Formats: sequence, C-alpha cells, structure tokens
Amino acid sequence: MNKRWVIGGVVVAVLAVGGTVAAVSARKGGEKSDTKPEDKVLDFTTKEVVLPKSQPLAGAIEFSGPLVAPNTAVVRAKAAGTLLNLTVAEGSRVTAGQKLGTLDLADLNARLNERQAQVEAARAQLVQAERTHASNQRLAEQSFISPNALESSKAALDSARANLTAAQAQTETVKINLREAGLVAPISGIVAKRHVVPGEKVSNEQQIVTIVDLTKLEVAGSVGTHEVGMLQPGMAVTVQVEGVAEPVKGSLARIAPAAEPGTRSIGVAIAIANPKEKLRAGQYAQAQVVMPEATPRLTLPVAAVATASGQEYVWTIEQGKLLRRSITTGRRDDGKGLVEVKDGLQPQAQVLAMRFDNLREGAAARVIAPAPATAASAASPSSALASVATASN
Repeated sequence: MNKRWVIGGVVVAVLAVGGTVAAVSARKGGEKSDTKPEDKVLDFTTKEVVLPKSQPLAGAIEFSGPLVAPNTAVVRAKAAGTLLNLTVAEGSRVTAGQKLGTLDLADLNARLNERQAQVEAARAQLVQAERTHASNQRLAEQSFISPNALESSKAALDSARANLTAAQAQTETVKINLREAGLVAPISGIVAKRHVVPGEKVSNEQQIVTIVDLTKLEVAGSVGTHEVGMLQPGMAVTVQVEGVAEPVKGSLARIAPAAEPGTRSIGVAIAIANPKEKLRAGQYAQAQVVMPEATPRLTLPVAAVATASGQEYVWTIEQGKLLRRSITTGRRDDGKGLVEVKDGLQPQAQVLAMRFDNLREGAAARVIAPAPATAASAASPSSALASVATASN
C-alpha cells in the first residue's frame, strides 16, 4: 500500500512539473521577441584581434632578369680566307692561347713576300745613295761640285733611308696581321657556338666561334627611379635562379648612371660567383636586396590587410562596433609576414588579425577571452526522474 502511494506521488509531481513548463512555454510563445538578427554581438577571441606594433621593418627591393656572362669573347677572322679546319665543337672547354683551327692565309702570305721584297729594294737604294753622297762629299772638298749638288745628294740619301724605314714598317704590319689571323682562344671557357664550318670562305672580321666564361655570371635587371636611391654597389643580394632549389648569394656590382630611354627604370647588375659552373647564361633569375633599418614603423600582419578597388583597408573594433578603416601601406617583409601602415590607423586600434566573410560596418562586436573547459555537464531532467524512480523502488 505504501509503495502505491509513493509511486502515485511521483506521478503527480511529474505531471505538475510538466504543466508548469507547458504554461511557461505558452507564455513565451505568445510574447513577441524584440531581438533582431542584425543586433547579435560578434565575438572575437584574443587570437583573432591584434594591436599594431611599432618595430623596425626590413625593406626589400626585388627585380628580375636573365643570367648573362660578362666574360664572353667572340673569335673573329682577321683576314679573308678559307677555313681549313676547326678543332673545337660547341660545349668544348678551351684555355687561353689554345689553337682553335687553321685558316688559309695565302693572300696574306703573298702580301708579306711583297713587302719583304720592297724592303730589299729600299735597302739597295739606300746603299746606292750612301755611296753617291760619300763621293759627292769628296768632290765638294776639292771644289769640283757646287754646294747645291752636295745638298741634293744629301736629300737623296735621307729619302732612301726613309723609304727603307717605311718598307720595314709595312712588312711588320703584315706580320702582325698574319700573327693575329691565327685562330687562338683569347680566354678560358666553353665554346658556346660555332658560326662557320670547315671549308667555308670567311671574310675579314667574320665571327668564327663564341667562348663563354661561366665562372662569373651577372643578373641584368632594372629598378624604379624611386628605389635606386636606396641601393649602392657592394650590397648583398639573394638570387633565386629558375631550376635551382636553393637561392644563391650575390652582390650589387653596378648601377647605371641614367634611366633607360622611355622608361622610369635604371639598369643594375648583380655579380654571382659560379666556380663549379652549375648555373648557365640565359637562366631566368629573381633577385632581392634586403635593406635593414633601425627606425621603428607601425606594422600589422599581412593577413589583416585586404584590398578592394585598389584601396587597402582593415577591420577594427571601436566602442563595441565594427569599423572599416582605409589605410596606406609601405614596406613589406614577406619572411615575417608583416606590412608597414603609414597612414589611417592609430597605434591603440584593435584590428582583426585575419580576414572574415560577410562583415558589416557598424555591427556590434567584442573581444572575449577563451572560455575554460567545464569539469562536468549538468544532469538532464530525464536522468533525475530515473534516479527518483530507482530510489522509490
């Protein structure tokens, strides 16, 4: 009997609780809610908000261009003739002074023989002029000839001597041409191209082979006129060459004295040591000159800055509202992921550190600390009733 009364009491209590909940729900359902979706407060954690930080920011100037070999020599024919043979091929390694081939120099040799014959004729005329002048001197001493005749023989002697000197000079010129006409490598390097083949008739100053020294290369690039004032020869440069995993080190070798016609860019050259010849001329390279600076600058993470219609902006939380602030940026440090804010932002501003979608200016927002994890969850009503029933039994 007591057991039945206990169970009946529990049922009555449950029904009473259910009725009360139903009544409260009905009352709430009948009331109109004054909360609008746009009035909801947007919560951001401290990791999603950042304050601008004043710190030194290294600047960087980047430019690109092909690798070129400044030590490049073109071997040219110094006389017309037929190329008899060429002992090197494209890709062959040569040393300075090495013979590259043979050119038929029959015409130059014939000219040399002619000049040598002229030297012998001039020498014979000089000997004859010396004898005549010596004889005239003896005759003049005995007053057999006039002084004018003696002067004439002296002039003939001087003319013969000058003719011999001229003939000897012409002969020496032909010898020099003959010596220079030999196909010899002027520098050590690699044969980049052969311009003729054996058996071909070549003219004076025609290209025979091109030799490239790859131990020293340069990056030929250009920078804007507004950036060149920050550069100076000798500055360290990091160069990333296409096809090469690791960047290579270089130095700023030269800066052009004037801008290129029709542009606002000035040419620069970056010297790169290539002792193992792993790099090749013609490869495309990107160079970066890092300029450290001790002057503090207002900085933000790059991810915090967005761009719309060419204008950069950030989202800030001010007096509990979201505001969109247009800013002007300056230097960037991609390695650290920082950008300089030159204008449009106060140092104490709370800035969203990353980009969010569907943000609306003027929306309520606040910064909250991360909520600590709860130790245990609250018990549900159904589990409480099950406990009461168990206890009754």
